[in-house]
Amino acid sequence: MKEWIHIHSRDNVIIALRDLTIGTELCIDEHKKLVLVSDVKKGHKIALQPIKKGEDIIKYGFPLGHATEDIATGEHVHTHNVKTNLEGIQEYSFAQKLYELTHKKRNLTFRGYRRSNGDVGIRNELWIVPTVGCVNGMADRIIEIFKQEIGAEDIDTVTVFKHNYGCSQLGDDHENTKTILGNIVKHPNAGGVLVFGLGCENNVLADFRESLGQYNPKRVKFLEAQTVEDEIEAGVELLKELYEEMKKDQREEIPISELKIGLKCGGSDGFSGITANPLLGTFSDFLIAQGGTTVLTEVPEMFGAETILMERAQDEEVFQNIVSLINDFKAYFVSHNQPIYENPSPGNKAGGITTLEEKSLGCIQKGGVGTIVDVLKYGEILRKPGLNLLNSPGNDLVSSTALGASGCHMVLFTTGRGTPFGSFVPTMKIATNTALYEKKPHWMDFNAGSLVQDHSMEEVLEQFISYVLRIASGEQVNNEKNGFREMAIFKTGVTL
Repeated sequence: MKEWIHIHSRDNVIIALRDLTIGTELCIDEHKKLVLVSDVKKGHKIALQPIKKGEDIIKYGFPLGHATEDIATGEHVHTHNVKTNLEGIQEYSFAQKLYELTHKKRNLTFRGYRRSNGDVGIRNELWIVPTVGCVNGMADRIIEIFKQEIGAEDIDTVTVFKHNYGCSQLGDDHENTKTILGNIVKHPNAGGVLVFGLGCENNVLADFRESLGQYNPKRVKFLEAQTVEDEIEAGVELLKELYEEMKKDQREEIPISELKIGLKCGGSDGFSGITANPLLGTFSDFLIAQGGTTVLTEVPEMFGAETILMERAQDEEVFQNIVSLINDFKAYFVSHNQPIYENPSPGNKAGGITTLEEKSLGCIQKGGVGTIVDVLKYGEILRKPGLNLLNSPGNDLVSSTALGASGCHMVLFTTGRGTPFGSFVPTMKIATNTALYEKKPHWMDFNAGSLVQDHSMEEVLEQFISYVLRIASGEQVNNEKNGFREMAIFKTGVTL
């Protein structure tokens, strides 16, 4: 196995592909050998040449920070000798740089559910969506009795999406709760939804119902616990009514152009920008070339790489929306007296990521090189096919929920550290390294680590396309097999 990788010709660092010890001799080319002057863990950076104090550290062909001291050839390059170059809110100018996608259009399909309004789902699930956290326990009890009486083995799952909100909220928090819950209620992966309220919360059931706009009354039912004598019995009966409608649903062939995919990473490591994120970027470009849709979020993890995204804006209006997306999120940090660049996380650093620029340069690779066609506010639903940006924080569950709520059928989630969670839509875990994939087979769904084991991007991409289409056609990912389905809503204000 190769011991190191040099990502871009401009880079003044190489990346260790395995743990290396001081004194190890690396053959860079036929004319140059490099001897390590410190131990280096896999995924971490090694100086390819002498780097003077104040000089930029270059990875992926871009600066990720500067040296805080002289760094010798063969020395470990990390937080002890590198600092970010990033500053506060900035001004930007529009300098468009678009790329032509090279993937040919193919007549691919998946087997999904065509809903009565024309939308497509990839699951046929029965959900309880609480309007307020007070009814979470009762929802569990309703599902327990329903399953005892019906079984419902012929649909994908029956579940409740618990949360702690819906009451004691004001302003944006209240609106965010209502919007995200409403988007979940109308998501096409649900064949039936019971909206379950208590009766005294400020997310008033009648108002929430009105905010939904058009919906199929045979597929969406409402229950307010305080207005019925036995809310458990009433809830079970409503689930039975929904189930009777859902039993009629059948999968049919759907063009791949109707697939909507969320792109997400978490627990990144030094391999994220080398294997899994580039794989998602290549897949994103492929799907967009087929007429499909992908969504990139985690705004704080665009800081330091935002100009690359701005260059790919479809027009100046989209460019200005990206500028607002970035600077408004920075202003959010400032308004709470928090440092804008308090990132990467301890797990990221342990995996070899040194600065936010490095994390962001790896993160945005999930969006490939496609043209950005739209920028969505938090809670907005997809309007245009192609590559979209979505306003949401980096938090795994909040951003994955936001991706699903925007209309994504599934979330593709890359990780170098591993995580078991799943959002309310199928959440596929793509390992950045083979060791993680082999250690956590009950968490991880696909191994992108093979990209540094003599497998070409073209070969792995074909395997990945086939796998995504199987998942869209009903095959379960690990979070579904484990029953790990959760949601979280972005909270920015006070709680009463």
